Amino acid sequence: MLHQDPLVFLPFSVLDNFLLGAPGGPFLDRKLGRRALGETAARYGFDFNADAPTRSLTVGERQQLEIARLLWRGARVLILDEPTTGISEPQRVELFAVLRRLAAEDLIVIFVSHKLEEVEALCHRVTVMSRGKIVGRRTLPAPRDELVRLMFGDIALGGTRPEVALGEPALTLSGVAVGRRAASPYPDLTVAAGEVLGLAGLEGSGQRTFLRLCAGLEKPGSGRIAVGGRALARQPYRRFLDAGVHFIPAGRLEEGLISGLSVAEHFELVGGNSSFIVDRAAATAKAEHRIAEFSIMGTPATTADALSGGNQQRLLMAMAPDEPMLLLMEHPTRGLDLGSGEWVWERLLRSRAGGTAIVFASSDLEELLRYSDRIAVFYEGGIIAVVPAAAATASSLGLLIGGVMP
Repeated sequence: MLHQDPLVFLPFSVLDNFLLGAPGGPFLDRKLGRRALGETAARYGFDFNADAPTRSLTVGERQQLEIARLLWRGARVLILDEPTTGISEPQRVELFAVLRRLAAEDLIVIFVSHKLEEVEALCHRVTVMSRGKIVGRRTLPAPRDELVRLMFGDIALGGTRPEVALGEPALTLSGVAVGRRAASPYPDLTVAAGEVLGLAGLEGSGQRTFLRLCAGLEKPGSGRIAVGGRALARQPYRRFLDAGVHFIPAGRLEEGLISGLSVAEHFELVGGNSSFIVDRAAATAKAEHRIAEFSIMGTPATTADALSGGNQQRLLMAMAPDEPMLLLMEHPTRGLDLGSGEWVWERLLRSRAGGTAIVFASSDLEELLRYSDRIAVFYEGGIIAVVPAAAATASSLGLLIGGVMP
């Protein structure tokens, strides 16, 4: 197995890492190992300094070192998990050349990737998985549209939603970079009041980081983030809340709610009461009102962890301000039944009609296409395209998510 992040010991030398797992116990034949390293490297076009510290190698060179060690140890099946993450284009070309040669030598190479172009360039056959299950197998080459359909399913959009006149800018990003030394992964972007911006992409492609930056839970290395014209980049989270920003995470119990606390106690926590004295009667009355308004199947005394997933989502939405300036949501309908999902979007569109700007991440292309005004597609940590939802299709979005530009 060759993991996405190479499993090497950085303080060890290249030779020490190569000898990991070699027979002999504490009595390693370092002379034999040095010769084997040289022969394996020469055979596959690698170039190592056996005495160099491994931390001096690039990610691509660390991958090569792992491959060399596995081949020397007699591996006949190589499983590579997203091996091109973090390596340069020349290193990718070198890696593919090695993998093709290994396949020609009758080794089995299993290549895990969400990048369609790489799968098409390298593989003989493809097995498509979706939500933990195998949904199809194809011999390559195969039509891209067919692969996208297998990955994301058939999308049937029904119904319409009322149009809303857009207002003043609610969220503005300019020159925002995640790390201090990183080039900005985000284009300049403005989300207007009453607009719905969907965030598409495979899990881990950068949507979560983007939402947390906009919520003030993470600080950008550089650039400007403004909400309603107020510059907030690198300001405390409290300033974002005061500006009308509200974030609802995907982890309902992990981040959004507190296991063991009652519904009434949750409303007291977000009620803005700075007193050391808790007015339980007022908290209970507010909870009863919001429970009725949001159809939460519980009582003020019910603990958050005793609620179903759909009712936890209703509680999170009930705890939000009625019409925030900017509502950020991570997978708003994940794990919900159809009725609960439709209820969530009924409430969201009601907020949108009141002027709330909504930015939400979802892995459901149907949800993105149905409810978004625009869709920002994330790939390898950055936004590679922002497209009008009306002009997008499941196929075009799927290709972008797979890194294929039109």
